[in-house]
Amino acid sequence: MGNVLSANLGQAPARQAALGAGLPNTVPCTTVNKVCSSGMKAVMFAAQSIQLGINDVVVAGGMESMSNCPKYVAEARRGSRFGHDVLVDGMLKDGLWDVYNDFHMGMCAELCADQHSISREEQDSFAILSNERGIAAWDSGAFSWEIVPVEVPSGRGKPPVVVDKDESLAKFDPVKLKKLRPTFKTSGSVTAGNSSSISDGAAAIVLVSGEKAKNLGLQVIARIRGYADAAQAPELFTTAPALSIPKAISSAGLQTSQIDYYEINEAFAVVALANQRLLGIPSDKLNLSGGAVSLGHPIGCSGARIIVTLLGILRQKHGKFGVAGVCNGGGGASALVLELMGD
Repeated sequence: MGNVLSANLGQAPARQAALGAGLPNTVPCTTVNKVCSSGMKAVMFAAQSIQLGINDVVVAGGMESMSNCPKYVAEARRGSRFGHDVLVDGMLKDGLWDVYNDFHMGMCAELCADQHSISREEQDSFAILSNERGIAAWDSGAFSWEIVPVEVPSGRGKPPVVVDKDESLAKFDPVKLKKLRPTFKTSGSVTAGNSSSISDGAAAIVLVSGEKAKNLGLQVIARIRGYADAAQAPELFTTAPALSIPKAISSAGLQTSQIDYYEINEAFAVVALANQRLLGIPSDKLNLSGGAVSLGHPIGCSGARIIVTLLGILRQKHGKFGVAGVCNGGGGASALVLELMGD
């Protein structure tokens, strides 16, 4: 399972998830951290273990509770001395900060907007479309097949709250979105409204070998045709999917013209816009049910979540091949190609 913000979760988060879900304690577990690509990388590792004959059934995915990430008193280990102690935001330091340039990932988004001449208006329009598509997907029941309701304790004597819908969609207001101030620099174009939101979430899929699927009589939804990683300068992580996606398509033995639908993680609206432009992806093939800008971006989860959503798109739109791509801090990206199988 992918997971980025592991501080204060206790040992081996993937193991906790597996045993908490009722898997036998004989099942080995591994937690994967490739920042925002963690959930997808976990799926890739699972696929590789099956291809190598090491395993024949693997559960893989990602999970993140950004709201539970603690703040650190970094100097306390060595003893607190005279003067003020400083609290370090664990979410910011370990999940959202470029350590190489010592700035927020949002500054990389600003750099991307400048380099690719993507305006504030374009980013806001994309964010509005993402929300409209997300709302339409919920209203039409497009997400119903992939959602597992989660009960959240609400305090002593109170019944648990059942969460079965992405909450950020209810807050969408296109008028307010257009009036938001830039978040990362005064003259910038990246705002809270055209960026992904801080979120909690999880996603998982079951991978099996073809032989095992036949032996168990399983109905296979799709197969993984190919996958790839790519990397460039850390501050250019935003456009790394434009490198990993063609590599994944090539590894699948396919041509770009054969790809029916794409999911590119919307860490920022400018990320999806830049990669869409670089790869020449039509709008009606990209993120048809919205994306992280509207649905949220639990960083260790999103790489797996977009795979699940892509499966839904292929099923609903009767597509055959789909590609999911996600950028990650440090300049990297991962991508994976799916082929929908017949009923």
